[in-house]
Amino acid sequence: MKSRSLSNTLPQLGELELSVLRLLWECPEQDVKTIFAALPQGRSLSLNTVQSTLERLFRKQLLQREKRGRAYFYRPALDRGEFLGKLLGGVIAKVHTGTLSPILSGFVDFADSISDDSLSELEQLIAAKREQREES
Repeated sequence: MKSRSLSNTLPQLGELELSVLRLLWECPEQDVKTIFAALPQGRSLSLNTVQSTLERLFRKQLLQREKRGRAYFYRPALDRGEFLGKLLGGVIAKVHTGTLSPILSGFVDFADSISDDSLSELEQLIAAKREQREES
């Protein structure tokens, strides 16, 4: 997915904004009524609340939209991986004290706790990044 020019960090996001993004990553190109119907109705949500949330996400450059007839159809401006990378980058920037060792160690511990294959996958991703750097 092509993103507009975004910084390495993300704006603050609320629970509803994150729910809308998750929904659109699963099924992009939705209008407000479809998104409203797909959201859990445990909270008292109105169609206007969802529309306002979509507008906020669009202004934050996290959604793209296209007008079709009288309705806008929304899709994420970032794929889930790009979003997570920027989210982690923002957290790291806030807690970074000069050395990356505690951050990297915490990330490896987290990767290990997900599944047995996570560390192997992490190793493969690191090797691919090193290869990309060498080619550049």
